[in-house]
Amino acid sequence: MHPSSSTKPPSHTPVVFVVDDDDAVRTSLRWLLESVGHPVEVFRNGREFLDSHDPEQPGCLLLDIRMPQMGGFELQEVLRATSPELPILFLSGHGSIPMSVRAMRSGAFDFIEKPFSDQALLDRVQDAINLAAELHRQQRHARLMKRQLATLSPREREVLDLLIEGLSSREIGEELGISKKTVEVHRCRIREKLGIDSVAELVRMMIHIDPQAAVPAGGGGPGHRL
Repeated sequence: MHPSSSTKPPSHTPVVFVVDDDDAVRTSLRWLLESVGHPVEVFRNGREFLDSHDPEQPGCLLLDIRMPQMGGFELQEVLRATSPELPILFLSGHGSIPMSVRAMRSGAFDFIEKPFSDQALLDRVQDAINLAAELHRQQRHARLMKRQLATLSPREREVLDLLIEGLSSREIGEELGISKKTVEVHRCRIREKLGIDSVAELVRMMIHIDPQAAVPAGGGGPGHRL
């Protein structure tokens, strides 16, 4: 069952996705969530959800476990690869400790057994929406910074990488076989293109783009002007 609304909310507005094969459950959850202002889209199974899901759309997912065609755990595995930032709240009328452990170990935001308190569910959905909105903001910022980095010339990128390692302009010039004055010209262009003024900002930018990357900051620079 695809969303009944003909107008989808703006892409930056978090949506609550409901995936459950029970018509009554989908309807009641839609009414509950829309009663507090959440945009809602409902689906009968995981396959139907994937057929229409936009990974760029922030939101959270209320997900049943046992469904035809594609069950909740199978959908969770797919989303771990395609939309790892989408918070998943499992809703199950047949929950067990092993099920909840499996869900949480695989990255679920929460595991809620039916029947549940409406207010408790709404509170957890709001928590998940808040997380999704923040993750979406961070991703948009990271994409913007990646586009800014892509404007650097190959030589400017070499200078940038050495700046992050903490080398001074003189040391960078020696490393690249260019004059200190030329290095300073490249540093000026890097400041203009990236819109940052210090090596500390540069380090934070690189960490934001790739939190897993080890970004060294040697003695020459984090507090220095870029």
